[in-house]
Amino acid sequence: MKLTSASWADGGPIPEKFAAGRPDAASTVAFSDNVSPQLAWSDLPAGTRSLALICHDPDVPSRGDDVNQPGREVPASLPRIDFFHWVLVDLPPTFTQLAEGEFSHGFTPRGKPGPASLHGARQGLNDFTGWFAGDAERAGDYHGYDGPFPPFNDATLHRYLFTLYALDVARLPVEGSFTGAQVRSAIEGHVLGEARFSGTFTLNPRLRNSDGGAA
Repeated sequence: MKLTSASWADGGPIPEKFAAGRPDAASTVAFSDNVSPQLAWSDLPAGTRSLALICHDPDVPSRGDDVNQPGREVPASLPRIDFFHWVLVDLPPTFTQLAEGEFSHGFTPRGKPGPASLHGARQGLNDFTGWFAGDAERAGDYHGYDGPFPPFNDATLHRYLFTLYALDVARLPVEGSFTGAQVRSAIEGHVLGEARFSGTFTLNPRLRNSDGGAA
């Protein structure tokens, strides 16, 4: 299997238009265009009955003590955890790509609807659901794609991993507003093949001014 994108180079900086957050001179950070990237795949294994896509950031701080605190920096040595940005299941194997902006174009306060989605697929909850749970203006169920918005003071350059799974089932056994963790569990024993595409992003001015920052 092979997974590619015309939206940026594999492993390279993610342009701001595909992120949920961007730098802002007046307020440090602001919401960005939040456009879902173009993704294309080929060479699916024989017997593939559906596809599942997960995008996650494995570099999220495990503690929030220093997160987004002016004058402080989240140390790179802090243990990291996963943050799911996109969970998509039941894509028919007849599809070969997702168009740029097809699943997201702009940030939706309180979240995009789901789980029903385009092409007969279903979209799970991303982890902005938990992040905004205590925010009176933005709390809600965030289905589908919402792009990078790492802490503006994190010393770690965040990676965003898009993993496509070829499955031997036409409908994944997850119900309701499922999560990325539930999908990871449900695909066990059903994966015929997988492929990965990645990018990096940061809102830390120090990192953005060096190589490897956002485009």
